[in-house]
Amino acid sequence: MPIAEELGTLPDADVVRLAQQGRELAFRELVRRYERPVFSLVYRMVRDRETAEDLAQDAFVKVLNHIDKYSPEFKFSSWLFKIANNVAIDYLRRRRLDTVSLDGSPNATTAAEVEASTIELGADQESALEALEAKELGSAIERAIAKLRPEYRACIMLRHVEGRSYEEIAATLDLPLGTVKTYIHRARHELRKALEPVRE
Repeated sequence: MPIAEELGTLPDADVVRLAQQGRELAFRELVRRYERPVFSLVYRMVRDRETAEDLAQDAFVKVLNHIDKYSPEFKFSSWLFKIANNVAIDYLRRRRLDTVSLDGSPNATTAAEVEASTIELGADQESALEALEAKELGSAIERAIAKLRPEYRACIMLRHVEGRSYEEIAATLDLPLGTVKTYIHRARHELRKALEPVRE
């Protein structure tokens, strides 16, 4: 069994194989690699740090309990994100939440990462009034996204906040590619409709 330092150099597939053999160090290595992105994904959906931490932990417990069912033909990260996303969607179905963040990923460690994970509202603001209007529009976008069906919200967040491709979203959510495109199209339509009164 490789020691922890050696585990860090192995590809995911090898670490997963060791975790499937019941090696605790290997599972810890997978958690180390993915706890931040999983937390970020869940936090984007539920908008509460404590809840996101609990749900991320639930996701890893599910992964541990079902790691024997993981098939190496899929990317481990896609399988893991699918589980995390399902945990978040189940939570949202049980309880309506009302905001999502426009201010970049809570796990962004550099200005570039914050910028890359921020929902863009438009060009640079030229005046205090425009800045205020943009803030009001931002709140309206948050409210509109919060009203989307959990499945639509998941697709929109993965596409526009996490920057994932349609193919990655399909793998993460375990949905056909066409369904992902339909959900995103419908979500955008609903968002446009919800924001029309704000933009006038």
